[in-house]
Amino acid sequence: MSILEYNGGCVLAMAGKECVAIASDKRLGVQLTTVAMDANRIFRMHDKLYLGLTGLMTDIQTLDQLFRFKLELYAMRENRLMKPKTFASLVSSTLYSKRFAPYFSEPVIAGLDKDNKPYICSMDLLGCVAEETEFVVAGTCAESLFGTCETFYKKDLEPDELFETVSQALLAALDRDCISGWGAVVHIITKDGVQTKELDGRMD
Repeated sequence: MSILEYNGGCVLAMAGKECVAIASDKRLGVQLTTVAMDANRIFRMHDKLYLGLTGLMTDIQTLDQLFRFKLELYAMRENRLMKPKTFASLVSSTLYSKRFAPYFSEPVIAGLDKDNKPYICSMDLLGCVAEETEFVVAGTCAESLFGTCETFYKKDLEPDELFETVSQALLAALDRDCISGWGAVVHIITKDGVQTKELDGRMD
């Protein structure tokens, strides 16, 4: 088993019309043993920027603290919030700087820019950025998520439609992965704020 699969888990981000969604499951495991059902893999950077992290949970917590520290330093120096694309460059350079002893985590970034245009991207553990206009996935059930997202995705979804699409795609993929699941959480980021909803999933 890969070290990236040791704790299980997955993250999905999808773009809509002036909105973006990011979602993850809530299972924390040690290989096939379930340890907790309230794992947090999505972290708020600011009101229009969220970071999802999959992989080894200890590295996920370390990176969350590191990126929030760097983001607050930027806000103090620049007196403004960091744009999603700029944050993606920050995450990428941070991961690449540790390439010889990498953090075992694959980030997913979702946010809205100053014009409320969605921005989503994913990276590998060395910081190679893959920007997309539709959806990005990471984690143990990434292959299943690609299939379900391609099936359900439509262009320019409104926030309610985006929530339904992300929820159906995520739950369908989780049913096909034994080391992810046990419920999910979905964040819908719009120009008016963030809506957070929890989903019930299979508990077996």
